Amino acid sequence: MIIVHDIFVCKPGNASKLAKLFKEVMADNKETMHILTDMTGQYNRVIIVSQFKDLADYEDSWKRMEADTEKMKKMMEKMANYTDMYLTGSREIFKVW
Repeated sequence: MIIVHDIFVCKPGNASKLAKLFKEVMADNKETMHILTDMTGQYNRVIIVSQFKDLADYEDSWKRMEADTEKMKKMMEKMANYTDMYLTGSREIFKVW
């Protein structure tokens, strides 16, 4: 199993807005386990925690995201301006032992 952390460092005042948006658009995503905001450490962070069986399963999730389906179109409409809410980001992939 692997755990993926998608980390967004938001513009001040936008972390809770971005977390809410992610929670809404990923509500039926079976891989998304948690949407986190910081309580200590670096400020203004939103972290999406996802779980996958293996790297192939992770790659398959990207194929589903890129699919030209009505569901994905609606999600992209909701996410249209999400890049205005954050400054930078990163991704961490962990293997669970």
